[in-house]
Amino acid sequence: MRIAVVGSGYVGLVAGACFADLGHDVILVDNDAGKLAVLNNGQTPIHEKFLPELLSRHRGHRLNFSDDLQEAVRRSAVIFVAVGTPPTESGEADLSYVESVAREISGGINGYKVVVEKSTVPVYTSEWVRKIILRTGTDPDMFDVASNPEFLREGTAVTDFLFPDRIVIGCDTERSAALLREIYTPLTDGSYYERADAIPQPDRASIPAPIIVTSTKSAELIKHASNAFLAMKISFINAVASVCESVGANANQVVHGIGTDSRIGPKFLNPGIGYGGSCFPKDVMAFRAVARESGYEFRLLDEVMRINEEQRQRFLRKIRSALWTLRGKNLGVLGLAFKGGTDDIRESPAIFLVQALLQEGCKIRAYDPAAMDRAQEVMSSSITFVNSAYEAAHEADALLILTEWEEFANLDLHRLRQELRYPIVIDGRNLYDPEVMAAQGFTYYSVGRATCHPDGVPAAMLKNGLRNGNKA
Repeated sequence: MRIAVVGSGYVGLVAGACFADLGHDVILVDNDAGKLAVLNNGQTPIHEKFLPELLSRHRGHRLNFSDDLQEAVRRSAVIFVAVGTPPTESGEADLSYVESVAREISGGINGYKVVVEKSTVPVYTSEWVRKIILRTGTDPDMFDVASNPEFLREGTAVTDFLFPDRIVIGCDTERSAALLREIYTPLTDGSYYERADAIPQPDRASIPAPIIVTSTKSAELIKHASNAFLAMKISFINAVASVCESVGANANQVVHGIGTDSRIGPKFLNPGIGYGGSCFPKDVMAFRAVARESGYEFRLLDEVMRINEEQRQRFLRKIRSALWTLRGKNLGVLGLAFKGGTDDIRESPAIFLVQALLQEGCKIRAYDPAAMDRAQEVMSSSITFVNSAYEAAHEADALLILTEWEEFANLDLHRLRQELRYPIVIDGRNLYDPEVMAAQGFTYYSVGRATCHPDGVPAAMLKNGLRNGNKA
């Protein structure tokens, strides 16, 4: 099938490459000449596993790039809209890009088309898209508007697309539903998974992929409700971790006890420094705004956001507790992306913490396997970017782990101990066993677990030693 995907951001680029891998002919449309030049030159503008392989496989064949939206619409049966919906000051989704695309799409409709919302949008968006296209004089029988929300995790987006937990298509006509079912047939009949060149199957994949057909409004709500629920799980377990610290319980043990309940499950129950990224923060705010506009005060979401913000402040207090004073401290930082596996720093709690520490007068050496170029665009010149975790730790008063990269969970602890000025690790992602860290000579702070100190060395002596050393 001929498909147009509008927008070459995280969602649009991954969707376009994956649709091409399913055997469709895809035109990826963007009005950013710089992005198109990067893509046409064979580069991959975002860090995403398997995406470079798919772009290389299909670029110039099943996947082409264009800045002519109306021509792409004329040549396509289905148009997926994957442009940004950033939050406004009030927290509502800014739909101006969606509106602009809808107006332009109308000029290219030369036969029956299905316009599909792929961006995360409020529940009423499909109605507005249809009204906008109708206002241009387009025959109502020439198009339908549908919703096909994405459930992609950055870092595993390609795998999530091709091995989904479910495919949700929101359609108000059987004609549009039939076209969307056809697009996803290689996943729903299992034929894609039989190919020798298929992307490797992840653990516990649902094969063939289940498809759920709903109304457009239900599909729009499914996306916002899903992200809000996952954000709630993160905030809930961070609140539980705070209680664990207060009473002397081990958050990891509590998580295991909770997560083995089949009604709850272990995913998104990882205590840390809070959620971030391009989805959860804005989607929770947008869902709250939709609820308020509909006459319901969704106060639970207020608390989800409050806990998330407080978690960052709690971690800052943990750093102060470990180091006493912050001004003049040399800190190593591991991780700048909002999560492992991506170079995305949007709403990254790691970036927030680094900026707060810089304001406190700290000197920072930071390393991230993928996000340093993006971080350099937004960070002050007082931060030093280095090429390895060990360089970040060199002569540091403490090492902070802020992103859960697999690389950071497998460091040579003996070498790390030698690099640090003081053997203090403050882990915001709980990557290590506290007892192992203590046995290796570290004072180790984590989230929701008791602080561990080197075997046989009282905590008071370590704290006094650090103070005296810094005075010298």
